Amino acid sequence: MSTVKSKKLQVGTDATSSNNFTIYQPATPDGTLRIGVGNADSPTEVGRFNSNGYVATNAPAFSATKPNDQNISAGVWTKVIFDTERFDTDSCYDNTTNYRFTPTVAGYYHVDIELLFAASSGAGAYGITIYKNGSQYISAYRYAGGVTYGASGNVTGLVYCNGTTDYIEAYGLYTGTSPQFDASTTQNNFSAHLVRAV
Repeated sequence: MSTVKSKKLQVGTDATSSNNFTIYQPATPDGTLRIGVGNADSPTEVGRFNSNGYVATNAPAFSATKPNDQNISAGVWTKVIFDTERFDTDSCYDNTTNYRFTPTVAGYYHVDIELLFAASSGAGAYGITIYKNGSQYISAYRYAGGVTYGASGNVTGLVYCNGTTDYIEAYGLYTGTSPQFDASTTQNNFSAHLVRAV
């Protein structure tokens, strides 16, 4: 029986390093085996194994909420200001300016939006939609008969993003007098996570 001890094993000898892979341990072993794109001298980590199995290291995910009221115009699609992050694994969600998710890995993302509405009076017709690149992509609508001053709803869907320019935003609309997206840290949620990279 023989043992070969090495911290890095390059698979592939292509002249273009990005066509090669390297299997390696980190400089200070921590119980993980890393997989990197590139040559053994400078691989870029794309995944790792630990005692529980494979763990992807670049899988964008975020969750945000909105603890403040947001006044809106009745029946007009309006971007929801989700300005409080719970987490943002790869810094892909902008919670200060554009309130959008721009993932840096190409693939299919599960997106979920929950929203709480209120109005001083009037019927509660509402809509919630996932916007992709500034256009409606997946929407949900509801009309509550009679007089309803408050409502909540959600929309969810699978969205492909190219990992560079594609972005996702949350929009809503509500009818009635003085409508708003109502304040709530539990009933207002905007989240997404990578389901499958391509």
